Amino acid sequence: MTLYIDLIALLNFIMDFLLLMTVNLTLKRNTSLKRMILGAFLGSLTLIFLFLKTTTMILLLFKIITSLIICVATFRFKNWHYTFQNMSYFYMTGTILGGFLYYLNLEFSYKHEGMIFFHHGLSINVIFLIIISPIILYIYIRSQKKIKTAYNHYYKLNITFKDNKSISVNAFLDTGNKLKDPITNKSIILVEQEVLEKMNQDNLIYVPYNSLNNHGLLKCIVPKQVEINGISSKKYLIGISEKKFHIDGINCILNSKCLEDLPC
Repeated sequence: MTLYIDLIALLNFIMDFLLLMTVNLTLKRNTSLKRMILGAFLGSLTLIFLFLKTTTMILLLFKIITSLIICVATFRFKNWHYTFQNMSYFYMTGTILGGFLYYLNLEFSYKHEGMIFFHHGLSINVIFLIIISPIILYIYIRSQKKIKTAYNHYYKLNITFKDNKSISVNAFLDTGNKLKDPITNKSIILVEQEVLEKMNQDNLIYVPYNSLNNHGLLKCIVPKQVEINGISSKKYLIGISEKKFHIDGINCILNSKCLEDLPC
């Protein structure tokens, strides 16, 4: 098998640049293009160690030091926590990308001798690698942003009832939920009916509601208190929802008014 060092160095530079760009976008480091190019260039220089005989421990230590140098050169050094976070995302992104590429290589490569990228010159594997890598990292960045946005609205809600029984539910903050009892002026938190089946529902109140396609009376429980992320309040009613919420792992919808009680 023929190896072309210049092409391997170029490929390594491209991969390091894509990884650094992904870390930059994910962590919003706002580093310059020049610094990302510098970091990728330093990473490509590490190829010389492929031709040196060394122990596994020394090679591992070298990789850690190299990653530190690359991250400091790209994102500067502010403090150790900042730097270690950059390094951890650099490694994590590299592992995700490497895992995908290794799988694709095993599945679709015309040769199965590990990660073969070169065969009598520039092979289809290299071209495919250069094309698919940005796509994989783009999907990774989008999924990270989507997860971060979605789970920022997830909260833990503890409800204590008049008989001192309590339940804990996974809640989602929906700014569109503005239900309020016009008499007590208390905002309504919606909880799935099956979650409340074992709770005492003798003292129910009925609150009129109007929605876009429906209107009627909503059964509500007056709790002793609710606790959202450790913040207690007595100004809410618990509305019993007969419909299930089609949100991952969620059985409670918080009221938009809860924003005032959530810690900043």
